[in-house]
Amino acid sequence: MDTFAKKYVDGFIADLIARNPGEAEFHQAVQEVAFSLVPYLEDNPYLIDQKILERIAEPERIIIFRVPWTDDRGVIRINRGFRVQCNSALGPYKGGIRFHASVNLSIMKFLAFEQTFKNSLTTLPMGGAKGGSDFNPRGKSDAEVMRFCQSFMTELSKHIGQDTDVPAGDIGVGGREIGYLFGQYKRLRNEFTGTLTGKGLAWGGSLLRPEATGYGLCYFTESMLATRGKSFSGQTVLVSGSGNVAQYAAQKAMRLGAKVVSMSDSDGCIYDPDGLDEEKMSFIFELKNIRRGRIREYADRYPGATYYPGKRPWDIPCDIALPCATQNEICEEDAGKLVANGCYCVAEGANMPSTPEAAAVFHNARILYSPGKASNAGGVATSGLEMSQNSVRQHWTAEEVDKNLRRIMSEIHEACLKYGTEEDGYVNYVKGANIAGFIKVAGAMMDQGIV
Repeated sequence: MDTFAKKYVDGFIADLIARNPGEAEFHQAVQEVAFSLVPYLEDNPYLIDQKILERIAEPERIIIFRVPWTDDRGVIRINRGFRVQCNSALGPYKGGIRFHASVNLSIMKFLAFEQTFKNSLTTLPMGGAKGGSDFNPRGKSDAEVMRFCQSFMTELSKHIGQDTDVPAGDIGVGGREIGYLFGQYKRLRNEFTGTLTGKGLAWGGSLLRPEATGYGLCYFTESMLATRGKSFSGQTVLVSGSGNVAQYAAQKAMRLGAKVVSMSDSDGCIYDPDGLDEEKMSFIFELKNIRRGRIREYADRYPGATYYPGKRPWDIPCDIALPCATQNEICEEDAGKLVANGCYCVAEGANMPSTPEAAAVFHNARILYSPGKASNAGGVATSGLEMSQNSVRQHWTAEEVDKNLRRIMSEIHEACLKYGTEEDGYVNYVKGANIAGFIKVAGAMMDQGIV
């Protein structure tokens, strides 16, 4: 029988979909959180009266703008830029910038909404935001990327600042792009502040920031595995993606004793039954970060590996899966294959890489399954540590940053256990992460009034 909280959430979701038509990714992200909150809302009905869910789901501000730039042939190009400033109850807006052809308003809103709860889980004083453009840096020259970044920042600079909104990188936005964006911000504002994170070490960046999301994912996964008396040692691991998160997740899992057998990009995936090693990882770093090549070249270099064009790795037998590519990359069929092939742990390194149907398969099979807002929070956590270093004009050692990263990921895991452990002992990490993140944001919003 439906409770009053369940009926309220059903009505809330129906209204949200009607109010935001055609935004499937945004609907999906809000539904996941809202349905997880039903037991908590049942016990705290005053939050329903205060319309906290409605207020969180409505971004505080959305900026959409034109980004004109000129390519190397002198042709004028036009892209669209976004910044969704979702919630500032806990601190300045914080969240990445994504450059990818798939970027649209729905994806930006889903990411900003997720970021709000992820940042809350870190315990650091950061609100939630996300931004980006449908510009794709793939195949563009450095000069074209620079011109685009300068045009993008010319508008964005009006809406950000170290005490207002602190962007970082995301898909398609690495060290090169952050450098161009920061340079233009400094030029326009005539100030050198920590307004972006992911900066170069020589000009305000933090040690371990590039590694943080992938390393934090593995630290969180270690905690999950420990609840069942297991570790990475001797386990077969699938990693999807080959960008920043995937690279460092694969590297850390390998160094913790796992055999990592796959990576992928938008063209296909590779399967290496012998597993990655330090020499192979060095090749991947050079391939993806310097030459900006495609993962199929790995199979050309290492004949023991097989390249599968147009495929993802989810039908390969494994113990642990770390999806680190993009949203909705694991569908219900993929999830079924993973479980059938012996996978007992799925930890998300990307944002919302599992469809709702896939997540249901994982929960029904009672495997270890964590949402990205918990297990990939290491990146934004270390961005928060970079903000702290910038504020006090200090530069911490790698050991100091890693110690804080491990602590934060451990605390996020403990919060998930506190709010996600069910009566039979199964840990529902999705419910735990959503409730833990919501409590802090809701409390701050209540304290600050109807704003």
